[in-house]
Amino acid sequence: MTRVHAFSADDALSDLDATGLVEAYRAGTVSMPEVVDAAIARTEQVDATLGAVAHAAYDRARAEARDPRPGWFAGVPTFVKDNVDVEGMPTQHGADAFRAQPAKADGDFARMYLATGLVPLGKTQLSEFGFSGAADHVRLGPVRSPWHTDHYAGASSAGSAALVAAGAVPIAHANDGGGSIRIPAAVNGLVGLKPTRGRLAQDRMMREMPVRIVSDGVLTRSVRDTAAFYREAEKIWRNPLLAPVGDVTRPGKARLRIAVVTQGIGRDSSPEVRELTLRTAALLEGLGHHVEEIDNPVPATFPEHFVRFWSLLAYVIAKRGHKDYGDTFDATKLDNLTLGLARHAGRSLHKQPFSIAVLRASRRLAARHRESYDVTLTPTLATETPRVGHLRPDQDYDDIMSRLMDWVAFTPLQNATGEPAVSLPLATTAAGLPHGMMLAAGAGREARLLGLAYELEEAVGWPRIQGPRQALEEGSEAVS
Repeated sequence: MTRVHAFSADDALSDLDATGLVEAYRAGTVSMPEVVDAAIARTEQVDATLGAVAHAAYDRARAEARDPRPGWFAGVPTFVKDNVDVEGMPTQHGADAFRAQPAKADGDFARMYLATGLVPLGKTQLSEFGFSGAADHVRLGPVRSPWHTDHYAGASSAGSAALVAAGAVPIAHANDGGGSIRIPAAVNGLVGLKPTRGRLAQDRMMREMPVRIVSDGVLTRSVRDTAAFYREAEKIWRNPLLAPVGDVTRPGKARLRIAVVTQGIGRDSSPEVRELTLRTAALLEGLGHHVEEIDNPVPATFPEHFVRFWSLLAYVIAKRGHKDYGDTFDATKLDNLTLGLARHAGRSLHKQPFSIAVLRASRRLAARHRESYDVTLTPTLATETPRVGHLRPDQDYDDIMSRLMDWVAFTPLQNATGEPAVSLPLATTAAGLPHGMMLAAGAGREARLLGLAYELEEAVGWPRIQGPRQALEEGSEAVS
């Protein structure tokens, strides 16, 4: 197994998470310029292998480290996924179909994100317009997992995940329209929380979707970093229709009713993944929660409607590209997946209203489920992480879609319902790859998920790419 990481005890980053860096700054043991320099050096060390950086802005980052903007995360290095606008940086969306110019202003999300004090080193690579479950590019190649470079880093936030997992930065932006916070968290041994719909500020394009399936968030190596981000973000921008997440710093005390589902929506999980999920269920039961295995309550037709709506987004890009992305836009340079999705939408435009109605109605299905269960446990993904090439974007569209549906059979539901869900690094496959377990809760219940995540982190600890670590509690060991 080929692992790639830049963790070192010899630089200012060491193995600190974002919260640890904030503490180190306050104690005066490290300086912001030396931390940012270390993050840049680490990024350059690993990126030639991982292919995670879409745009480097290192001079800007060094300048900001000398004169950081205020915020709790002031001076903490980060990356922003290359599908939101950051002033002075191009937004290329992982595509070759146009030439992006530097953005004239921060988008709504980036404005909120960077107001926490985070220092952007640049932008990270994604699949073309975020459509694929693997960030693989016809010209540039794939974003590779630092845990095993023969495998994908997972979904459209792969670039951000690879850099956090490899130790280049402790926290990075991700967004999730079908699983792209949770999937890269799952395959890279990270914490990835997709928040409730409307929890964070979003760019206009995301807000105007007929079904707001996309949520922004972060990828981190610790629960406390994810919790700190949501605490700080809502100090800057808060949705008054949602109860605040607040300052979640410890495990929750309530014993929860947890439903366990190992069947994907329309596709089943592999025998190994089912077994890993049941081991996680046993862990939760051992912690005193009431755990019950149930059949998947979601109709098997749900993926058909989700893909139809997903394909509408590609159709709009293909048809409106000149207006939205400028005169350089050339639809013939879109990859086979985007073009195939656009064709699929074009053939079924008359069915779109019904599919949109089905996705909107999924909120009622979720509400009924929450009458019986506080949390639902599923695997984040139905099978082990594919090897590089399995989801190559120059393959036949039908082949790519079939392979995607076999793998991504759990995550899209919460994009439709708007509920929060978190992937935690609770399992390891026989091949030694991280495999996330997903916990979903009712709308507005991020604090419940964070409390449960803290409890699991304390019980078993997370695997480390640097090598084995002692569990946080004597005698406990990670699910594997």
